[in-house]
Amino acid sequence: MVESTSMVENRANWRDYLEISKPRVILLMLVCALVGMFLATPNMVPLDTILFGLTGIALVAASAAALNHLVDATIDAKMARTHNRPIARGSVDNTHARIFIAATGITGMLILTFLVNPLTAWLNLASWVGYGIIYTMYLKRATPQNIVIGGLFGAAPPLFGWTAVTNSIDGGGLLLLLIIFAWTPPHFWALAIDRKEEYAKANVPMLPVTHGEAYTKMYILLYTIIMIIITILPYLIGMSNLLYLLGALGLGAGFLYWSLAMIKGTNPKAPIKTFHYSIFYLLLLFVFLLVDHYLMPVGTAAGV
Repeated sequence: MVESTSMVENRANWRDYLEISKPRVILLMLVCALVGMFLATPNMVPLDTILFGLTGIALVAASAAALNHLVDATIDAKMARTHNRPIARGSVDNTHARIFIAATGITGMLILTFLVNPLTAWLNLASWVGYGIIYTMYLKRATPQNIVIGGLFGAAPPLFGWTAVTNSIDGGGLLLLLIIFAWTPPHFWALAIDRKEEYAKANVPMLPVTHGEAYTKMYILLYTIIMIIITILPYLIGMSNLLYLLGALGLGAGFLYWSLAMIKGTNPKAPIKTFHYSIFYLLLLFVFLLVDHYLMPVGTAAGV
């Protein structure tokens, strides 16, 4: 029996499953987790901790991302940015999506539990529940503060890396989490402004939809300032040195520029440019943390 063209076109392949895993988001998460690992120790991190830790974190994150795609399929189908996602367009059906969610999540948890440590596994499970269930199923549809509250669950990767090495929750790991927690609102609200009409059409109460663009832009500026202050803390507490401080201040100045450009309103592309810059900002900020950690170990700098 000859299959119809539409059936052939809609058949899932490995690229569809990769897409519902949100690979670009996971890559950024893994960079942050890796930096968390290296900052947790003055020595080199064991190779098996890196390998199994990042693999487990990636699999649990892929499971949560796929659950987000599954739950949001109806919303995704209404938005230009997301209507072509595999589940929204029918390439991956609900049954296979659920199997993928279970397989990646369980495998990731087993790797973390038995090959890394149970604490890191439990933290990943908490993040999975927070993002996949609490945020996706409730907060996203319930309040314009969804990103602020839900951002806590997505801010944990550097803490995962930290606990993978230390098997303990320490101030340094929590500070890295706090940086991403403060970064999340200005990062996502900038995108929400650019896609405001789509969110309104999908009945998602993002801040620009419920309170307007001007209000959201002021909040982006406020959170940007808070974020910059928080990024200075690693230097102030002796966790990092001058190289990181200069990098953090320079990157923060760039974020502040785009936040003010949005308020000024003369560049219609400022929101999406702010969103793109925010990704570059976080990636490079953690690279500065890592390079500073090994080029100028804490304790060798003057006054430390």
